Amino acid sequence: MEEDYVSLAEIKVLLEKEKQARGQLSQEQQYALSHATTFAKVDASKVVAMVKELMAIPMMSTMNAVKIVDVMPGHLDDVRAIFAKERFALSKEDAEKVLEIVAKNQ
Repeated sequence: MEEDYVSLAEIKVLLEKEKQARGQLSQEQQYALSHATTFAKVDASKVVAMVKELMAIPMMSTMNAVKIVDVMPGHLDDVRAIFAKERFALSKEDAEKVLEIVAKNQ
């Protein structure tokens, strides 16, 4: 089984389509849609291109790229926090590239 990471913006679009198709969502789906609507910080149309651009940074995983899109960090410390559980430290130059990509897509 293959894992696929989905951003909050993409979840919002998927759940809105499902709501239109069915007419209503389950309670859990309503909570997820509410959460995605509240916290999605980037338009779903930008997500794929942004993740692809982030994946060009060395040592970047798909999971972390999607997390960056969801959080849209504005400071180096925010980027470092995303990578805190990793076995490596993202270089300052790479963290600054992340911030450039985020700033460009806001």
